[in-house]
This record gives sequence, structure tokens and C-alpha cells, in this order.
Amino acid sequence: MSEGPVATIIRAKLTDGLSPQRLEVEDDSWRHAGHHHEGGMDAKPGGESHFNLVIVSVAFQGQSRLARQRAVNALLKDEMAGPVHALSIKALTPEEAGETA
Repeated sequence: MSEGPVATIIRAKLTDGLSPQRLEVEDDSWRHAGHHHEGGMDAKPGGESHFNLVIVSVAFQGQSRLARQRAVNALLKDEMAGPVHALSIKALTPEEAGETA
């Protein structure tokens, strides 16, 4: 299944800003059908307003969980002000993810 325009933007910004070793961008909007923030950029029911992210990057070395969340949110500030209503962020170092850098 192809990514929508918001997911594509999220992937590009996180790739440019964090050079992740692994990046998973899951559109979880379908689980929020009927929610008043439903629709995202395309204003389509079930589309691009809620995302689950898994990011594995050496950029997170030495950062607290809060600092990692802030780094992701800073990169996606425009999306969070617009089409994206909620992000679930799992930000890990390669060591924490059991991967080599």
C-alpha cells in the first residue's frame, strides 16, 4: 500500500533531519473514524491524521526520551499544526533496537 501525501512528508522530514537506520510510518487514522480531527490533509474520512512512528537513529545517542520526542516534534511542527492530530513516537538508538549502527 502506498503512502499518502502527509506520510510522505513525514518520512522525508525525519529522514533528512535524523538519518534513521530504520523508519516506520504507519497511518493509524482508520482507528479514529468519526473523531472530529479525522481527515487530515485530504479531509477524507480515515485519512492521515493519526500516525505511529518507529525511528531508529544514532542521532538519539545520549538523549533522554523527552529530548527524542521533542526532536521529532520539532521536525514535524508544521504537520502537527495542520493535518496531523496525533503521533505515537518510539525513538530508539540502534543499540536499544538490537541493531548495529
